[in-house]
Order: sequence, then structure tokens, then C-alpha cells
Amino acid sequence: MRLRKKWWARPELEADSRVITKPSIKKGNWSEEFGNSNPIHLELGCGRGKFITEKALEFPNINFIAVDLKDEVLIYVLKKLKENEITNVRIIPMNIGFIADVFEENEISKLYINFCNPWPKERHKKRRLTHTNFLNLYKGFIKPNTEIWFKTDDIGLFDESQEYFKESGFELKFVTYDLHKSDFKDNIMTEYETKFTGLGMKTMFLIGKLL
Repeated sequence: MRLRKKWWARPELEADSRVITKPSIKKGNWSEEFGNSNPIHLELGCGRGKFITEKALEFPNINFIAVDLKDEVLIYVLKKLKENEITNVRIIPMNIGFIADVFEENEISKLYINFCNPWPKERHKKRRLTHTNFLNLYKGFIKPNTEIWFKTDDIGLFDESQEYFKESGFELKFVTYDLHKSDFKDNIMTEYETKFTGLGMKTMFLIGKLL
């Protein structure tokens, strides 16, 4: 669905200190940005922010970074942070393809990828956020033994992502083709997940751990 352009969104984002519009200058210094040495968890493709907001409220001693491209989406994330007076989240408006420019080695302790674009055409598969190309990028800034939590409703993406993870040196610690009927207890639903689960969608989920 095409988002209507919100010309006022960028000035409002830039006016809030939780929004980092030049993230590359923070590379290697994210602990200083948060003012503490707490672990930093990263969500790639945060949508309107339900997931990251609930995570931040549940775990106040963890720092979170939410990344997405569109100001029209991120303005809703900022609204949630303001409403809940959340200070342990930073928002980065950027193309995820440049994510390696933002973090130094061992800066990230956990990574979340929720319902990313499945890019089903063969010529586009390298754009998948779980493709080996991206997983190898993440290895440049995640700590040893870091977990990547990945959710999707696309079975082709899910099946092939399992191979991507194994090819890239990750152990599959947990795999389910129906998350909501599994014994996994720590799920937080995204806006997309909440809407389409009610319409009968099955959520597939895996945890890959860097060896």
C-alpha cells in the first residue's frame, strides 16, 4: 500500500533527540548515545513501532534501535515513544542496505527482522534481509552468540531463509511454521501480525544464533 506523503513528518522527527538522522557519526559510540553500557537490540524494518515500543517497556535495561525508511511510518513510532515516555529507543530513518555503515564490531546484542519484504522473484532475492549477503553484513557488528529473531508469513522466504542462516554460520535454535500454536512464550505481535492473524494468517518464526 502506497503511503501518502507527510511533508511535516521529517521536521517533527528531526526535532526529537530520539531520532538519529546522521547515524554513521554514532558508529562505535552508541553506548555514549544512550548514556549507559546496556545491551543494544536492533529491529530492522520497525513499521509503526508496536513491537519496539512493547519491547522497550518490558525491558527498560536494554537499549533499542528501530530502523525503517519512510518518515510517514516512523512518525508513528515516535508518537508511541512520546506517549509512553520511552527513553531507551532511538529511531534511524535510513535504507537498511547501508546498515553496516552505522555500527561498529560487537555493538549489537540481538537483532529482530519482522515481516520483511519477501522479494519472491529470483533476480530480487539478494534484497531479502535474511539473504546471506545481509547476514554477512550483520556479522560485522553483532556480538558472538548473538541471536537473530525472524518472523514472516511467506513460506518461500521462510524455507530459503533457513538455508541462508545455515550457510552464513548460524545455528537454528528454534523453528516453527505456526508461531502462535507453538510453545514459544516471548512473542510480541507487530501491527501487521495482529491484523492478519485475525484473518487466519500463520506466522513462521525462527531464531538463528551466530556460532
